[in-house]
Amino acid sequence: MQRTTAPFRADQVGSFLRPKALKDARAKYDKKKITKAALKKVEDEEIKKLIKKQESCGLQLATDGEFRRSWWHFDFFGMLDGVDIVELDHGIQFHGVQTKAQTPQINGKIGFPEDHPMVAHFKFLKRNTKLVPKMTIPAPTVLHFRLEPGAVIAKKYKHRDDIFEDLSKTYKKAIKTFYDAGCRYLQFDDTAWAYLCSKEEMAKAKARGLDTANLARDYADILNGALKGKPKDMTITTHICRGNFRSTWIASGGYEPIAEILFAGTNYDGYFLEYDSDRAGGFEPLRFMPKGKKQAVLGLITSKSGTLESKDTIKRRLDEATKFIDIEQCCLSPQCGFASTEEGNVLTETQQWAKMKEIVELSKEIWGK
Repeated sequence: MQRTTAPFRADQVGSFLRPKALKDARAKYDKKKITKAALKKVEDEEIKKLIKKQESCGLQLATDGEFRRSWWHFDFFGMLDGVDIVELDHGIQFHGVQTKAQTPQINGKIGFPEDHPMVAHFKFLKRNTKLVPKMTIPAPTVLHFRLEPGAVIAKKYKHRDDIFEDLSKTYKKAIKTFYDAGCRYLQFDDTAWAYLCSKEEMAKAKARGLDTANLARDYADILNGALKGKPKDMTITTHICRGNFRSTWIASGGYEPIAEILFAGTNYDGYFLEYDSDRAGGFEPLRFMPKGKKQAVLGLITSKSGTLESKDTIKRRLDEATKFIDIEQCCLSPQCGFASTEEGNVLTETQQWAKMKEIVELSKEIWGK
């Protein structure tokens, strides 16, 4: 049976490849050849085009493709009270490539400002689509996990872990602000949980001074504090990501180490899970998903390459998953967005849309029209 509420049988993580017109405008803006207003005009036009493509594709939801962002996470963090994005001597290391050398720094009390620019971004999306407008923001856990040693310079916090309570309060306010703006479908994008499944990333985190032994419990507490009392008519999901930058990745490891506390111990309505490669492990951890209460959105279609998956292969993979979770608790999506940063993954827009159309077609074949 198809779903009338989010997450939908055919869903999308959030970001889409940036069109040439937008890339050109941003390059001109960075070189101070056009004004911010001129850049916004191009963003508005390209987002409207993107919305129409999502509508014509047959989706029940629409995002703005994160077209106004450079990063999927740092842009949002840098707009919070008490947080700056500063230059660093190294970027985030992916396999064979590094990102831009930037990192968050805590310089004051963390908070969510009423005029956070991404609330206006959501309102624009909502005004311009007939579909369910979906907003994506980075999870609070990511901000903590990404902090470099010495990144907390605010006198209020003596230790990195002292930000936990304010992170919960900040996101609780963010949820209310987006809700008041008309948002009923919100997603927290989260790489931290995937890193908890990786021995290599845990070793790096420990070297950065994080208390890795208690991170899963601490992160569940932060999230549940933020989600406490959320409106009943608002769906909040999370996307668990192992890294997505120019079609490369960071972490490997199945969900087993964190499955019980993540699926049964955090109060999300649904989980977007990467299952497009062996790095994700098997479907066995889905047994911890509370029966009949939450949705698992299986990312069986990769956003990292343009090769279109066989429908039969996807159906077989879904059959494997349903040994551990009921088919009615499952949905389909790409394993991640197509452009977690403005650089985008290594595939064409034509290939991107072929994948989205296949997801819609598969959802009808599996769950009916």
